[in-house]
Amino acid sequence: MGFRVALVGIYHESNTFIGDLTDAADFRNSHWLWGADIRKEYEHAHHEIGGMLEVMDREGIEVIPVVFAEATPGGVVRGETYRALLDGIREGLQRSMPIDGCLVVPHGAGVSEPERDMDGHWLEAVRRIVGPGVPVVGTLDLHANVSERMVNATDGLVIYKRNPHLDQRERGKEAGELMIRCLRDKMRPCQKLVQLPLAISIEQQGTDVQPCKGIYAYARQLEKEQGVCSVSVALGFPYADVPEMGSSIIVITEGDAVLADRIAQQMEAYILERRADFVGDKIGVVETMAKLSDLQKPVLLLDMGDNIGGGTPGNGLALVKALETRGLRYFSYQPDAEAVRQAAGVPVGTAFDLCLSGFDDEGQGPWKQRVVLKNRVAGNFTEPTPRHGGQVRFDMGETLIVNTEGGGTLMVSTLRIPPFSLRQLTAFGLDPEAFDVLVAKGVNAPLAAYGPVCQTVLQVDTPGPSRADVSKLTYQFRRKPLFPFEPI
Repeated sequence: MGFRVALVGIYHESNTFIGDLTDAADFRNSHWLWGADIRKEYEHAHHEIGGMLEVMDREGIEVIPVVFAEATPGGVVRGETYRALLDGIREGLQRSMPIDGCLVVPHGAGVSEPERDMDGHWLEAVRRIVGPGVPVVGTLDLHANVSERMVNATDGLVIYKRNPHLDQRERGKEAGELMIRCLRDKMRPCQKLVQLPLAISIEQQGTDVQPCKGIYAYARQLEKEQGVCSVSVALGFPYADVPEMGSSIIVITEGDAVLADRIAQQMEAYILERRADFVGDKIGVVETMAKLSDLQKPVLLLDMGDNIGGGTPGNGLALVKALETRGLRYFSYQPDAEAVRQAAGVPVGTAFDLCLSGFDDEGQGPWKQRVVLKNRVAGNFTEPTPRHGGQVRFDMGETLIVNTEGGGTLMVSTLRIPPFSLRQLTAFGLDPEAFDVLVAKGVNAPLAAYGPVCQTVLQVDTPGPSRADVSKLTYQFRRKPLFPFEPI
């Protein structure tokens, strides 16, 4: 008799500093998949689910895809939406019983109205249904704020090791291999969590450069020890005001608690000794504009305060307003459904007044510009290559492409998506290398897409609910002490 393994997931990065809630429409506009549709979407994708399926299929294990729901990062998940997602997991799992194992795909930084530790809560629900003897194994995003509830409800969680997240399929395969060992070899993993008294500044979280490059090199070294299955580091998501906010370590061994404790302590000491390196320098909009004339083009400006991949609305205007007066050819993306609606009757090639609703250093307000409508498109495109997030299909809804009087090209969409794919430009006839400046509303994630075509990259400390200087945000629930807020 073969093994039967269920697959479930709720995946959301929730920014608690945003007033708008994430609701059912946000999941439906992204991915809310059931049964065979999960395999159809992700089997060949650069995504952890694809990696999990690859290993299970290779080993001849039957996978029962139950439900996977994912929405673009945003505000806290609405209560009724979370309850519907949780009901889907409960009902689907109960219909799938009996099972021999359960693969889980949380993000690790999900927050809902009823449950601030949303991922810990739904993982506990999974554990209650499958029982204590069924292995529960999965993955976490590198930006997870890992709680004891998440770890206690599972047998093994492996975390992405790259930012931008280009290793998701690999981590899915790693989780799949761990599940195989639990099923075939009857291994009972020992999983150890250490929550570090450290919050790493968002612009310092790139894993291809120091200081984080050294963390992952050391983790790989520790993983080579006999009996160690996995050494993972979650850099954390500072825009979720929850007690577990901050960086953490998960060590998984072959049932050896003493070894897990020792490896975790070594990893903890390595990171905390270097804590001052993780604070980072901040460059504002004015300083950035002063640098542009001397930089090799195209220049990629990363709008850190309006990081769509960090849950923001994407309507920050600080960089666009500054660039409009510089006489440079620039590109920027702005989700604004109302602006698209108001331009419904404008013919292509016609000048009209575009009114964007957004924010800058002075607060929220409209920005009116005379523009020429160059194109109106249905904003669907696909990304076939490995990119941050591992998604294949993107949908911006009805989208306008306009030219401004100051030399800019703006893409204004009905639906909000993060800048994880250069196909967002090239699929609609825009050549990224034809611009002097490209604005991407992100921090590290856009580098996988934009890095190959941009000669210079600047991370800009713009205003917004994902601003790099988190000392300007007001927390109520974070743990203390937490460096750099307090000395440790």
